[in-house]
Amino acid sequence: MAFVESIWWMLILIGIMIVIHELGHYWAARYFDVKIDAFAIGFGPRLFGIRRGETDWKVCAIPFGGYVKMAGSEHEEQNNDPRSFMNKPRWQRMIIAIAGPLMNIILALVLMAGLFSMQFPKVLYMDQAAKVGSVVPDSAAAKAGILSGDTIVRIEDQANPTWSDVNLASLENINRPVSIVLSRDGQTLPLKITPKHTDANGLESLGWQPDSDVIVGRVDPDLDAAKQGLKAGDQIVSINGDAVRAPYALVDKVRNSKGEALTVVYRRDGKDGTVTVTPVSKKIPEVPNAVFMIGVVATPVTKNVQLSPIDAIKESASFNYKNAGLIYSVLRSIFEARLSPKTIEGPVRMAQMSRQAAKEGFDSYISLMSGVSLNLAIFNLLPIPILDGGVILMLLIEMIARRDLSLRLKEMVFTVSFVFLISLVAFVLYNDIQKVLKS
Repeated sequence: MAFVESIWWMLILIGIMIVIHELGHYWAARYFDVKIDAFAIGFGPRLFGIRRGETDWKVCAIPFGGYVKMAGSEHEEQNNDPRSFMNKPRWQRMIIAIAGPLMNIILALVLMAGLFSMQFPKVLYMDQAAKVGSVVPDSAAAKAGILSGDTIVRIEDQANPTWSDVNLASLENINRPVSIVLSRDGQTLPLKITPKHTDANGLESLGWQPDSDVIVGRVDPDLDAAKQGLKAGDQIVSINGDAVRAPYALVDKVRNSKGEALTVVYRRDGKDGTVTVTPVSKKIPEVPNAVFMIGVVATPVTKNVQLSPIDAIKESASFNYKNAGLIYSVLRSIFEARLSPKTIEGPVRMAQMSRQAAKEGFDSYISLMSGVSLNLAIFNLLPIPILDGGVILMLLIEMIARRDLSLRLKEMVFTVSFVFLISLVAFVLYNDIQKVLKS
């Protein structure tokens, strides 16, 4: 049942992505009066469809992709049909190639603007000064000498960064040292820290957590926190007199309690209360050995925000701009061999994420759809000849050279590109299956 649900939600998600992308090509081609032979969702044998005028609108057997078949193509000789793609000026062909990825970018912007114009939970610390609330023992941050209460006043070339800036800089510099400057007791301390990534562990946490109020997100009804009256939405103020300013601070106190009772001060509706909670030892999947728990999941404080249409568009543009930068950084890290290609997610993982996002609710699913749409746009703009980016690159070369590239060269380039993409798909599928078997 879970498998069927995963496939269903993934097909909805990628189906919308494909239709929007190909409509971009279709509308641009129609605008320049290019003859459209077929508009296909999927590849391979035709399953069903309808012919309207000169265009066959069809759904094909292999659902991962789609295409708009125009009269003429990049690797065919020119013919006498004035409506052939190859007989259109190069600048028109370039606009037709760009239109597909552009539609995916617009979709990402529209989806996130729609979410931001409704209520969405905003993590407050992300736009605040990067003050450290907790440091995990033996982590990269601890080994670098970072302490709770330190403020990151510079990371690389970014002065006075927010936590959003810090997270982005960390991801941009995977497996290479990052220069940071801390402010501590009125002094500045320059340090270096390396965000590490391995095939076995993925991106390892640097071990610092932002200074933030800590909220109870969920309570286990079978453990002592619930029995003593703690509820979802309570703020954890302190444990045994020590302030709790990050989720890990709560986890650390409980796990190191040795089962002894803890005095927890919480805040509810502006009023403080105190309870005594006794941890119990329990085995959880993420940790090899049993750990002490009181039965709460701690989360940073969020605020439900509803933006005006104009502000929602601005926020969406900023959000997608940062995401595009992150996608570019990941691709660059893979190209520079600092990040393994195994980090690329394929259709199997996409199906799992689609189902999980659908279970979490409308906001999560739309957010995932926006992210996938942006990823699809950027991937299609890569300078691989069989993709839109490759078509654009070859058109630019021809415009600079003021002549067409030879048909033989185009066929050779397209053949190599096709083999590369097929190999990439096979690698991603294999990698996906390996991840699922290990999970």
